[in-house]
Amino acid sequence: MPGPAYPAARAVAATIKDYFARRFAVAQAKPQQLAPQPDAAAVEAIINATFWASLRREEGYPPKISLAFLPPEASPQPMTFEQPLELTPPVLSRLAPAVERPGIHLGVWGDPMQNGELRVWGVTRMIPKLCFVLEVIEPGLLVVKYRRGQETGKYVNVVVLKGDEIKVVDEQGTSLPDCPALVTALLGFGAPGATGDSLNVLLQLAASMRAHGRGGSLLVVPQGSDKWRESIIQHVPYAVAPPYPELAALLRQDANERSKPIWQEAFIDAVDAIAGLTAVDGAALINDQYELLAFGAKIARRESGGRVDQVVVTEPVVGNVAAVVQPLELGGTRHLSAAQFVHDQRDAITLVASQDGRFTVFAWSPCEEMVHAHRVETLLM
Repeated sequence: MPGPAYPAARAVAATIKDYFARRFAVAQAKPQQLAPQPDAAAVEAIINATFWASLRREEGYPPKISLAFLPPEASPQPMTFEQPLELTPPVLSRLAPAVERPGIHLGVWGDPMQNGELRVWGVTRMIPKLCFVLEVIEPGLLVVKYRRGQETGKYVNVVVLKGDEIKVVDEQGTSLPDCPALVTALLGFGAPGATGDSLNVLLQLAASMRAHGRGGSLLVVPQGSDKWRESIIQHVPYAVAPPYPELAALLRQDANERSKPIWQEAFIDAVDAIAGLTAVDGAALINDQYELLAFGAKIARRESGGRVDQVVVTEPVVGNVAAVVQPLELGGTRHLSAAQFVHDQRDAITLVASQDGRFTVFAWSPCEEMVHAHRVETLLM
């Protein structure tokens, strides 16, 4: 292995190999195009080179790189280099400005002319399902992920590496003290029996909210009920009447329409439009059919309800232990008001993005009989 070793790469390589092996075992039960399955040696080498590349700077800029493990023939319309390049930190950092836009990956595969040693063979925009991808988020922060299958879907995160810290996503939700199906159903990671191709709108909204970087809150309430108004200060400055149906209308279209690029572009635009409203001071509201009700709403404690004093907080990573904390410990008044809303409106959920990248989903836990705060930024990077 060229250059210094990154200890976390070796420590996590076998775990990642086993994760993909489980996914491949399930996916191979039906005919479909799959990426090649990564082995531990390839995983370690790619992570090691990319970590050290992330700490370099090219013309003063930190690199943002995404690498995909696949041969050129597994990618439609690959852009291949005449001579494959070494998988080293200097090579990766020099290439970074060319591939830092979302959806562009450096292709990495064993070079038969070099005894199978990994080389960067070129650039690809399209990768098959279950392709091992490593993305640099910021210096020293890497995410191992793969694509679910649909082009509009967010990648599934497998492991987050930050320096010597390793966070392995708990694919079964076993770290949750109760009701583990809540987050698996809500965010669609590793749910037993899930196909991985179902469109998870809340996940798309969460990723878009986090991406705008301003922080914000999104309240999701039952369709056909005005009970939520009891927890909102009147008058709502940006109430929408009738409810705005763009996203809901798109989701009512059949599978044939959803497969078309024009639908996928419209879906992304509709998601980003709603997520963008959360940047306005106050909270945005949608119903559970994804119709927009209002934005800029101010949350208040319901007159007949008590004050939320404690919440249980978990993160869906292996080894996480639930903790009971005061809501303000999660991030300030935005988190406190979101927890209060769920405490009063127990059939609602709230999604809260912080400016520092943290992301929390609040929902009522009938098992714990308190508000449950799910820290999910590990799933959204």
